[in-house]
Amino acid sequence: MSIKLVTVNVNGVRAAFRKGMADWIAGADADIIALQEVRAETKDLIELFETTGQWHVLHDNATAKGRAGVAIVSKLEPVAHRTNLGPDDFDSAGRWLEVDFKVGAKTLTVISTYVHSGEVDSPKQVEKYKFLEAMQERMGELIAGGGYVVVVGDLNVGHTELDIKNWKGNLKNAGFLPEERAYFDTLMKTQGWVDVGREAHPDQPGPYTWWSFRGQAFDTDAGWRIDYHLATPALAAVASGYKVERAASYDTRWTDHSPVVVDYAI
Repeated sequence: MSIKLVTVNVNGVRAAFRKGMADWIAGADADIIALQEVRAETKDLIELFETTGQWHVLHDNATAKGRAGVAIVSKLEPVAHRTNLGPDDFDSAGRWLEVDFKVGAKTLTVISTYVHSGEVDSPKQVEKYKFLEAMQERMGELIAGGGYVVVVGDLNVGHTELDIKNWKGNLKNAGFLPEERAYFDTLMKTQGWVDVGREAHPDQPGPYTWWSFRGQAFDTDAGWRIDYHLATPALAAVASGYKVERAASYDTRWTDHSPVVVDYAI
C-alpha cells in the first residue's frame, strides 16, 4: 500500500484556510497530513477539515494559547498516539505528536514536530536546546526499536550549507548555529536516521521549504530547507516521490512554508 504523507507548517491554520489551503487539500490526494504552528483550538481544526472531506484529527495544543500546536490529520484511522517528550518538568506541549497507524500487518508511526525557532543568547535558545536534546533522546529510542517511523515537521535548523541559500550570512544566527547542527549530525550520522529530502537531492542546494514574507526572498529563492522527513532506514528504503510543493507565485502562498510530500510503499 502506498501512503502519501505531507508535512507543512501552516503558520496559523485558520489564516491558511482563508488564503486557499482548502483548495490545496482538494488536489493533494494525501493520506496523512502533518501540521505545525496550528495556532487554533481542536474544534477549529475539526471544523475546517470537515469542509474538505472525512478526516481523523489529532491535535496537541501549546500551553500558551495561540502559539505553536501540532496536528496529524489522516484518512487512515489512528490506533494510538502520544505527546510526552522529555522530563516531566519540560514543556513540550504543542510541539511533539506521535501517531501509530496500522498498514496491513505493519505499524507506521508518524511524528509531527515543531522545534523552537530560537534566538541567540536568549532564554528562547535555551529552550530550543532543551527540546533538541529531548528529541534526540526520544529518536534514539525509536530507531533502536526498528520498524517504520518517520519524524516530520518544521525542525527550524538547516543541517548543512546546502540547506540555506545565504548560509555564510547565517553562521551566527539561530537555525544555522554549529551547536544546533551538531544535533542533526547525531541523528543522522550516529543514530542512523535518513533525511529523505537530502537522499533525493544529494548534491543540490535546497530544495528550500521556507522563505521569509519580507523582501524578495521567495522571488529570488533565498530560502531555507527546515521542513524534513527523517525516516528509519526500513521506511526510507520504501520512500519515493519526494517533492516540495512550492507555490506558483508569491501572491498565491497560503503559508510561508511549502508542503513537503513523500510516498511510502508499505
